[in-house]
Amino acid sequence: MSDSLHDFTVSAADGSERALSEFKGKTVLVVNTASRCGLTPQYEGLQELRTRYAGQGFEVLAFPANDFLWQEPGSDAEIQEFCRTNYGTTFPVFAKIHVKGKEIAPLYEWLTKDSGFPGDIEWNFAKFLVGPDGRVQARFHPKVDPLAPEVVEKVEAAVAG
Repeated sequence: MSDSLHDFTVSAADGSERALSEFKGKTVLVVNTASRCGLTPQYEGLQELRTRYAGQGFEVLAFPANDFLWQEPGSDAEIQEFCRTNYGTTFPVFAKIHVKGKEIAPLYEWLTKDSGFPGDIEWNFAKFLVGPDGRVQARFHPKVDPLAPEVVEKVEAAVAG
């Protein structure tokens, strides 16, 4: 059983492997995303949050998933292009994964069972705030905007230490 986000290695959109231990010491917002969802405009808020707090050791990690009504049908390359072109994303958008079901990615298995904030992912854009120590500090419902006061307050508290 993993205790920390930093214990996981995930696939980048280019097919390479990335150890999430590279984010040790940073506050991270982990989000499952989709390009054809009613909540897709949240990419804009995620980018704004990243821009606002990057200098304080904050990062957004996006994990595209096609688990909810096939709202992320594109290839990894198409998803990257969509995010950059439409939302100017500068945060990592990883390879497409599963966030529920029999093929759930190990990272999401941990997030939904052992992170201290259990429960299935309800929809695209569920958010987990992870502190610099790799432990989850908060979870936000998919409909909660990334710039909502409750998210901003928790991010500010986490980056302040």
